[in-house]
Formats: sequence, C-alpha cells, structure tokens
Amino acid sequence: MPGKKETQGLNRREFALLAAAGTGLAAGIAPSATAQTPPPEPTRLKSAGETLRPEIVGQFGIVAAGRHYAVAAGTRILLAGGNATDAGVAAVFAAAVTEISHFGFGGEAPTIIYDSGTKKASVINGQGTAPALATPDKFAALGMIPGNGPSGGTIPAMVDAMALALQLNGTMTLDQVMQPAIELADGFVMYNFLAEVFVSQQKATSKYKTAYDTYYPGGKLPRTGEIFRQPNLARTMRAIAAADKAAFASMKDRKAAIQAGRDAFYKGDIARTIGAAMEADGGLMRYADLAGYRGKVEAPLTANVFGYTICKGGFWSQGPALLIALNIAEAAGIGAMEPGSELYLHTLAEAIKLAFDDRNAYFGDPDFAKVPGKALLSKAYAAQRARQIGPKASLEHRYGDPWAMEGGQRPTPIFTPHMLKKPPVPTADTTAIEVVDRHGNLFSCTPSSGWMLGGAYIAGDTGVPMSNRMTVFDLDPESPNVLVPGKRPRTTLSPAMVLKDGAPFLAIGTPGGDNQDQQIMNVLLRVLAFGQPLQAAIEAPRINSSHFHGSFAIKKAEPGALEIEDRVPQAVRDRLAARGHKLDVLGPFGVSTGIVAAGVVPETGTLRGAADVRRERYAFGW
Repeated sequence: MPGKKETQGLNRREFALLAAAGTGLAAGIAPSATAQTPPPEPTRLKSAGETLRPEIVGQFGIVAAGRHYAVAAGTRILLAGGNATDAGVAAVFAAAVTEISHFGFGGEAPTIIYDSGTKKASVINGQGTAPALATPDKFAALGMIPGNGPSGGTIPAMVDAMALALQLNGTMTLDQVMQPAIELADGFVMYNFLAEVFVSQQKATSKYKTAYDTYYPGGKLPRTGEIFRQPNLARTMRAIAAADKAAFASMKDRKAAIQAGRDAFYKGDIARTIGAAMEADGGLMRYADLAGYRGKVEAPLTANVFGYTICKGGFWSQGPALLIALNIAEAAGIGAMEPGSELYLHTLAEAIKLAFDDRNAYFGDPDFAKVPGKALLSKAYAAQRARQIGPKASLEHRYGDPWAMEGGQRPTPIFTPHMLKKPPVPTADTTAIEVVDRHGNLFSCTPSSGWMLGGAYIAGDTGVPMSNRMTVFDLDPESPNVLVPGKRPRTTLSPAMVLKDGAPFLAIGTPGGDNQDQQIMNVLLRVLAFGQPLQAAIEAPRINSSHFHGSFAIKKAEPGALEIEDRVPQAVRDRLAARGHKLDVLGPFGVSTGIVAAGVVPETGTLRGAADVRRERYAFGW
C-alpha cells in the first residue's frame, strides 16, 4: 500500500480503488480483478432514514432557531456558562435585531420553560394587552382592526417576558444576555432573504418616516453582504443593559437588577418617547399603558396523549387547540393508522378542523372571557368530537357544545365566527427558538410582531418596531375574543413543550400564524405515536387546513381547503380529493412553516435538536 504522502493527492474514489487493489495484491489477486467492484464511497452510502439535514446530537446544549444569528447568540451564552433559559433569552433578543421580517423588539414572546431542578414547566404569557384607548368604536368605520401602523399594536411584551424568564429560571443578568444582540444592532451582515423583504416592503414602509429612515438609511436598499446597522435600537438596548448592570453593581441582587433593566424600557425615557410618538402619530398607546404593563407566569394547560404530556399556553392563545386536536385524533384511532396514508391524513385534517372551529368559538383571554376549558380539554369531549369524523371531508363549520358538558346554564351568548367583507390586509410572520442544556432545562419561545410586512411602524427615535397583534381581536361584542382595553388578543403564538413521565422530552415551535399548532401536530404525531426520528418527522410531507376562520384581519375561511405537499403520493392525494377535500397542492416543502425543536432522549439522557428545511431554519449544539 502507498504511504500517507503518496495518497494525499487522491480523491475518495481513487483512494477506494487503490485500497481495493491493495487488498487484492495482498491475497495474490491481480489489481484489475478487484478494481472492477470497489467498495461504495462514503459519500454514496445510503443510511436508514436519511434526511436533507442531519439531526443534531450532543450532551452539552443545543439551540434551534430561525436564523444563524439567533443560534450563535444562544450558543455563545451556553459557552459562557449560561443555562437553556439564559441562552434562549439571548437568542430572542438577537432575533429581534436580525429577523425583523418576522419579529421586532416591540413585539411579543410567549414562552414555556422547564426547570430541571424543580421538575416544573411554567408558561410566561408574553402577549401584550390592548391599550386603554383601544375600543371597538375606534375601528367601527373600517370594519376591522389593521395589522400595521400606530394603532395596530398591543403593548410591547417581549422585554417583560424575557425579564420574567431570566428571573424564573436564568442564571445571568439582562446585561450579559443582551450583549450579542447589542453587537448585532451595531451591525450584522445582511442575508439574502431579509434583503428581498426590504425590496418588497420599501413602498409600504415609506408611510412611516421613522421606520423608513431606520430600514432604508438615505433612501437606499440594504443589500446582501453589506453591513446593516440599527443605531437607535442599539442605544435603546444599551440603556436597558446599563440599568441592569448599575442595579446589580449596587444591590448584588440578580433578580432586582433584571427588574431595573426591564423598568428602564417600560417606565423610563424609552417608554415616554414611545408614548409621545404614538400620540403624535395618531396611535392609541400612551406612556401609562407601558408603565402599567405586567406579564404573568402561569401553569401550562396540558393533554396526555400517546404516553406523553403536552404543555401549552392558556386560552389567551391558540395553544389549547393543539391539545384538543391531539385528543380528538387519539380518540379517532390515528395511532393505529399508517402515517401519511389517506385515512391518516383525512383523520388529521378533520381533527384540526374541529379543534380550530372550537378555538374561534370559545377561546379568549380568561381575565375577560368565560371559557369552558375543563370540557374542551377533556377526553370525553374529544371522544364526542371524534365521532363527528365521517368518511367525507366536512365542508361546514362544526362547533361543539362544551358548555353542555360543563353542566348548568350556558353563561355566554352563542358566538358564530364569520368572515369580514373587507379587502385582505397583508400580515407577516413569526419565529421560534428552542433550547435544551446538559441539565435538561428546556426553553421554548415563539416571538412575533414588530414585523416589516405591510409597513413597519417605529416609535420615535427608539429604533423599536411596534407590535401588530391588535388585528387578531374581534369587533363582534359576542365574541370571547372581542377587543377590550387591557385584554390580550387570542394570539396565534404557540410555543410547545413535551414531557415524558414528568421528565424533559422536547421543546418545539414554529412560525406560521394559524398554521403553527397544525404543523407542530404534524410533527408530534410522528414522534410521539410512531417513534420516528425528530429530523425525519420534521422533513416528512405535511398538510395544512385553511377550513376554519383565520385569526387576522378579515378572518378568512376556506371550507374544505387543504394544503398538501406534492411529496404525498398522487394516489393518496386522489383518494383525499375523492373524500371531498379541496386540495391545494404545494411544492415538495411548500407548507408555510419552519419547525425547530430541541430536547432530551429519555433512554440515554443525551440531547438532540432539529431544524426545518422549510424557511431555512437552523440548529447547532454538541
């Protein structure tokens, strides 16, 4: 056999042939005889369950998020000794700087945290409330609530939510975890997707001078590969970090220091500037709204399916719809069906339709609305709804009667959701951040709003793009989700967490508005009911229903409409169409989603993470 120096210039195939020939020579066989059947090259080997991206495995920590900048920020904090919550918060702040097509600093960030020390999952509601001046009459003439502009936003909740997360289960200060994001605000290299968004949104953003000057400095388009800077936002973040740092230096109390940093945003000059800008621009938010805002830490709502416990936010979010849909699917016997088969996809679609119709009819901020939550989440109700799944696709909205199961007289009027007769209004996007550390702590966050699409609005010289979430409210007074000052809209933002026998298993989330819990369900069924590998389950073909009334703007509904990726075999699609599903066939990875996940493998205690090929998601760890 040749020595090492003699083989350095050979490619893999040449080396494989030479190795085979060498084996033959050793056995007294002519090289030409063995060279005809060389062993396969490593690059041509096929492994079982091969995916387009590898599943990330390790034992130290894993961060999965929307963009590499957020993943890098979280990873940097893990390396500095932070835990999953520290890393997750750092990633959220970084995303607020670098994913402004999806999420900005004035948006919201519902979060679920698992504390491995207390073995407890907690929800940080992270969804801002309506300003005190926000009443239905303000939008009566328009007939809907716009998703952009100075009147489109709930109170910014992200900073408060991240402060609560750090206080609850972090080990670091705001000053420490904000450093990667501050550096990114000083300048990051523009990537192609965001540059294309800037091109598409230049005209819409020109309606608001502060936003236009921020995102198109000098009237110029940011270009891929150029350094993009946000000096006003960097100054705002430095003010928060400095308040935290000064308080920690004087008090040596980490939680109190975090509170001081948080208050610098909500009670100091930043809030005064936001309030004054809103008033000057005809918006509804004032300083008092910011100063009086408080997020909450809550127990998660849960469902036990297929031997796992699924944790979601409360009825102020669409999160419980996932729990209802999983309960219905389990009751309908989906666990005995072939994943991806006609019957499986039909059952999945019908369970989603039933659950999300109930979402629209019954969900609302429990501080303001009476919600029949006990019945909605019960196995008996799921069995009742599962019996409504017939052989044909339902083309009607079918609302259950959970109040009857709760007993007693119905305490609310019957609300029938409907589509508004107004032209569509553009809505935008979201991101997701999932982290696991070596101790088994989990962090799941779905941040959104403050996006560019449709025209970002930035309050004064703060650099802070404001929320767009008011558009989710209803104007119908009988709706549990009707707009009321101080109320949270029934947000689509829906982080998820899975436990196995009380131990950490998976943090999972996705962008996608009304699609979020549908897409999480597509993946979780394959992982929980069928034991499929995480990355393979994420890459598997998906469906997505547009049957029910959407959450945004005109509350559009398309009865029977079902998006389906074209990797689902034609024969399966044909049989679904024969059942009455109105198929919208998309490209191979065409469903609007971007699942990311990170968790613990129960059998080994090791870690794993995965990221969707849809929307260029990222995961890294070791």
